[in-house]
Order: sequence, then structure tokens, then C-alpha cells
Amino acid sequence: MKQKYLKTILGTIITSLLVIFTSCQQVPDSAETVTIRSANSTWIQELFQTEVVNIGLEKLGYKVERPKQIEYPAIYISLANGDLEYSTVFYEPQHNEFFENAGGSEKLEKVGTLTPNGIQRYEIDKKTADKYNITKIEQLKDPEIAKLFDSDGDGKANLVGCNPGWSCELVINHHLKAYELEDTVEHNQGQYEILLADAMTRYQEGKPILYYAYEPHWISTVFKPNEDVVSLEVPFTSLPESIGNLSEKDTSLDGKKFGFPVLQQRIVANKKFLESNPVAKRWFELVEIPIVDMNAESLRIKEGEDTQEDILRHAQEWIKNNQQKYDGWLETAKQAAN
Repeated sequence: MKQKYLKTILGTIITSLLVIFTSCQQVPDSAETVTIRSANSTWIQELFQTEVVNIGLEKLGYKVERPKQIEYPAIYISLANGDLEYSTVFYEPQHNEFFENAGGSEKLEKVGTLTPNGIQRYEIDKKTADKYNITKIEQLKDPEIAKLFDSDGDGKANLVGCNPGWSCELVINHHLKAYELEDTVEHNQGQYEILLADAMTRYQEGKPILYYAYEPHWISTVFKPNEDVVSLEVPFTSLPESIGNLSEKDTSLDGKKFGFPVLQQRIVANKKFLESNPVAKRWFELVEIPIVDMNAESLRIKEGEDTQEDILRHAQEWIKNNQQKYDGWLETAKQAAN
């Protein structure tokens, strides 16, 4: 009798422990038990996109931590290691190397197209372009033409480039060599915003400017293409091996050869997380922010609305202005739970 009683008590304890243990586990398909950690780079415009995505994740029942701000290589490694769930920073194809170096498709997955058709190009002020009939980057091989864009007195054109570590700086350096411009053009690297501010000052003083431009970014709302500035064509497509084997078609827009790949900004996520969370994955596939809206957001940030509180408010306003579409994405994402 005593032995039977002990067996009953022991069975009850084991059952209780199993219930407690099971209740503490993450239920893969239940958003309510899943915490999502995200990150974007210190390029603050990406925080706006992250907030738009995170607000939707919260509405889908996920618990969302505040986004972290870290540099691109560290983001990819953190995603691969499971220290983050997702990020909005996959710029295809320029971030292919970051993706592969962190473990590639075994650990990571690219999802959706958050902001499609980002354009990259070289631009100069229209006044100088018209006066000297400059339409192509290779014209800067002429020392006299290059000297027009000399801002530091060394006789070379000063090209405003992008931040080290963004990967676009690798393309620019490759171009200077491939187009035989190293003797006449100097690639100025540093904080892109600060370098652009210097270029804007020169423009306001009526001096020639030469810079790398991309969208989404406020520069295309301040310097309007074909009105204030013109884009320079390249003679042929040549890119670093890490970008991939792209054709002229992949680097052209509206018949103009820009030399840079058209960027698709996508979400990149931990593969195991996506497998366990089909609702989140479907959400990532659906969210899309047009490039014109991102340009406008970039300008608001430039003009001083640049705190985390400001950017969260901007995201909430964007959702309100696109409420019907946003709600439709949410309803579609919820169906993935079935």
C-alpha cells in the first residue's frame, strides 16, 4: 500500500514538472511567446524601416525589443549566431559578401523586398556639366576637366564617396582603377553626411561638385536630377568579384549606364527563426516602403527630426497614411499561422 502511494506521488510530481517545463518552452508558431531582437546600422534612416516592421510584429503578437545600432558585418554575424532575429539591412547584391561570410544560406535567409530599386550613380552639378559638355565619368581622365572638381588644391578631382564599411566604397575604388581615373580623381572617404555638407556649400558658392549618390537618400530631394545635377555614365560594367557577375542591364536604368547595381533592400533573418515563425516570415515578405517615401523620411531626419522618438513617430505616421495596405499585410500574415 505504501509503495503504491509513493508511486502515485512520484507520478504526480513528474507530470507537474512536465507541465511546467512544457509551458516554459517557446511555442514556435505562437507569436505571444517569442521575443524578436532586431538591429540596423548607425545609418539612422534604417531605424525608420525597422520601426515600421516592428510595429507590425507587435500587432501580430510578438514581443519586440528596442532595435540595436551596430555596423553591418556585426549584424550578419549576430544573426547567424542567433543573437538577433532579423534586420532590414540586406542590400542586394552589395551585401552578398557580408551574407556569405556570416554563414550564408545555411544560417541566414533573405526575405521580401522592403525598399525596391535603389539607384546609385555619380553626379556633378548641371552648370558645370552644361558648360564643359561633361556626360561621362571617363572624361575625368582629362587633367583639365578633373581640375574643375579639385577642392583641396592637389590638382585632382575630389569625389565625395561613402563611409568605409558600407561596401559602396569598394565599388568606387574598383571603378577608379577600371576606368583609369586613379591619376586624376581622388576618392574622399569618411562620414558621408559631412562630406555631402561640404559639397553643398561648394554648390551654393557656385563651385563644381562631384559626388557618389544613391537612393533612398535626401540628396535626391535637395539636388534634383536633371535640374540641379546630372548623372555621369560609365563606359562599361566592371565590379568587384564580391558583388557578383552582373551585366550592363543590371547596372543601367532608363538606358543610362550608371556602373552600379540597382539595389534591392531586403530583410535578412536567422533561418531557424523563420522556420519556427511562419507568421513573422510572411510579414517580412509583405512589407514594402516605396523609395520616394524613404527619400522624404531621409530629408526629415536631415532637417533635424532625428531622435529615436521622432523616427518612431514618423513610422507611426507612415502606417496611418498607408493604413489600408498595412492592415491587409497584417491579415495576410496572420493566415500563415494555419
